[in-house]
Amino acid sequence: MAKVHPQVVVSNSTSSKQEVFTLWMKSLIMSSNGCAVFDSNGRIVYRVDNYTNKCINQVYVMDATGKALFTILKKKFSLFGMWEGYRSRDMDTKTRFRFRKLMGIRTILGFFRGYSFYKVVIRMNEKRSCEYIMENQSSKLCCRIVDDVGGLVAEVKRKTTKSGVVLGEDVLTMVVEPHIDHSLIMGLVVVLGLIHNKL
Repeated sequence: MAKVHPQVVVSNSTSSKQEVFTLWMKSLIMSSNGCAVFDSNGRIVYRVDNYTNKCINQVYVMDATGKALFTILKKKFSLFGMWEGYRSRDMDTKTRFRFRKLMGIRTILGFFRGYSFYKVVIRMNEKRSCEYIMENQSSKLCCRIVDDVGGLVAEVKRKTTKSGVVLGEDVLTMVVEPHIDHSLIMGLVVVLGLIHNKL
């Protein structure tokens, strides 16, 4: 059996051009749950390793060296399930994002089409925040993330090879638009994976 020896890359979390990543919804550590994210050159950029049971209430999004970038927590007493993400260096002080399922007419109409909608509130600084809407194909990790005016921020879909072969459900392509924090988008995709019992 071939061994995987990923190259480690320390990258900026934003870019001035569109970035394409490959998500492999398997942990690089045996006997654990998680995922690994590779850049377009095949180098590992982010990873999530969950050493306990699937769908626990706290996970870490790490860079390739194992440094925790985000801590993601499930809020215990939320009626429709709310998740919070903290930059790992300032977890004690500020929430970086809040993730919850949207309720309302849009959700009802989406349900009949096989979609779920989630609202993400991202804290930019003390006085400013922005909102994203995540449109998710029910029971899959494929999703579109748009900003509050409908502009595409990121998209996750099944990976297709250059010859047109669609790979398995555990191999995904994540396309992140310019000037968007890749690690933040990765944190949102991890929450979606936890909701769908993939991690």
